[in-house]
Amino acid sequence: MSRRVALIGTSAIPIGRHQTADNEALQVLEHEIMTRLVSEAVRDAGVNKEDIQSLVFTLPRPYTRQKYFHTFLMGQLRLACRGSVMEVMGNGMTAALAFDKACDEILLGRAEVALALGINMESAVSAAEHMMSSMRTTGDVDFHTSAGFTPIAWYAMDATRYMHEHGATREQLGAVAVKNRYHASLNPLAQYRKLITLEEVVSQRPIVEPLGLYDVPPRGDGAACLVLASEEVAGSIGRPYAVVRGRGFCHDGSHQISDVPNDMIAFTSAQQAARAAYGQAGITAADLDLAELYAPCTIVEVLVSEAIGICARGQGARAAFEGETRLGGRIPVSTSGGLTSRGHPAYVTSLYNYVELADQLRGRAGERQVKGARLGLATGELGNYNAALIHVLEAMP
Repeated sequence: MSRRVALIGTSAIPIGRHQTADNEALQVLEHEIMTRLVSEAVRDAGVNKEDIQSLVFTLPRPYTRQKYFHTFLMGQLRLACRGSVMEVMGNGMTAALAFDKACDEILLGRAEVALALGINMESAVSAAEHMMSSMRTTGDVDFHTSAGFTPIAWYAMDATRYMHEHGATREQLGAVAVKNRYHASLNPLAQYRKLITLEEVVSQRPIVEPLGLYDVPPRGDGAACLVLASEEVAGSIGRPYAVVRGRGFCHDGSHQISDVPNDMIAFTSAQQAARAAYGQAGITAADLDLAELYAPCTIVEVLVSEAIGICARGQGARAAFEGETRLGGRIPVSTSGGLTSRGHPAYVTSLYNYVELADQLRGRAGERQVKGARLGLATGELGNYNAALIHVLEAMP
């Protein structure tokens, strides 16, 4: 990259229940949340609103009341831009794509300051409506949807295969949930902060065998805003920031589980995306100080940690069980609490990953601060890791 992009400001609401039901007298309006977050993020960044020339929004969920949300919010902000103003969509990768495209706006010279932002509202929608939408989004409508194949079922198959191939135990997978809940207990943005034990994890009711209640993500609402800038702008402000050192993307040409025989738990797209990001950054996995993963279930965190090279193949579950991926361990993973405890407002989930990296790399993570954190990695997912988008960020003084 001839220029470098810096992450200089963030703002987010705690993940949880924010959406109001249609029959409630007083309604929560999405644009009221987002205008406040934009103001807070711009103030955190130390720039002026007029400096913003591009905004990349995550596509709102279909349950969001205000349509054409990006254009509507621009009117609320009274913000005129010469760069791009758009919404992007990529299922679970949506927020990572928003971040990536905001980087492009700066690298292409369309803006010196750009925002990646979005809101995800779904908590007041019935479980049946939400699940039908999820199945139609993630599955094949000719086969998977009609069979009632849910997104969690994909990951349950991954878990079963992993346990069969590598001898991993239910307790080792459950250790990921315990570790994430501990991290979440230290994060004011997390949806669930009460500590849980391994015994509680393995004794919970099954969702899809072998995954239980604490192995899967909760539903929740979330919203976040990131301020990105050219490194020249970032350096002129005189505040700590994080620079994007490397980016990598790969799509393997399948949708969810491939109809071409392959290794379903290798997550080859994540492997290749990580290889590209490391190459651009000039580092290896061993150089990372922490990783913030898009991992909807405990098994996904295990498989992604192996695919990006921070754990050896077949050793990710054991590493979690032995404390290697916990704060204070060899390589802390999901210090925010991860999707199982911090929460998973799907279309903005990765924005929270970047918020966490920004806090860690600017030394603002409080009790969950990784000592001396300099290099961090974030991942985004599309489907059952048929595609992956990875960013490596570095702390700058």
